[in-house]
Amino acid sequence: MGELKIYFAGSISGGRADVALYNELIAYLKNYGTVLTEFIGDAELTASGEDKLSDKEIHERDIKWLFNADILVAEVSTPSLGVGYEIGRAFEKGKKILCLYRKQNGKRLSAMIAGNNSIFTAKYKDLEEAKTIINRFLRK
Repeated sequence: MGELKIYFAGSISGGRADVALYNELIAYLKNYGTVLTEFIGDAELTASGEDKLSDKEIHERDIKWLFNADILVAEVSTPSLGVGYEIGRAFEKGKKILCLYRKQNGKRLSAMIAGNNSIFTAKYKDLEEAKTIINRFLRK
């Protein structure tokens, strides 16, 4: 089958509070294959996005990567319209999807994600627990 192609999704425009965590998750996922969206973990990438590309160019590039990926792994603790859109498009294409989220007081995962039995969702409390969930997901 070749090397696993992984599309990692995390909030950019919705907020970059978890960028260090994204970087750690991406580094871990690289043990399993190629992460097509490695830049999501780049601390230099701000909420204003990528200045060198138009919104249309970003959309076209990211959809091409998403459709070429074998799986989608999304960190969804910070709500993001873009990540939700990517999850929906991946679901339409029959991709294997993992959504990771931290339990936070006063917040819950959208029922549109949590209620979809085709999307594997998992709560975690720290990086080590997230790695364990990733291992379990990728062994299925």
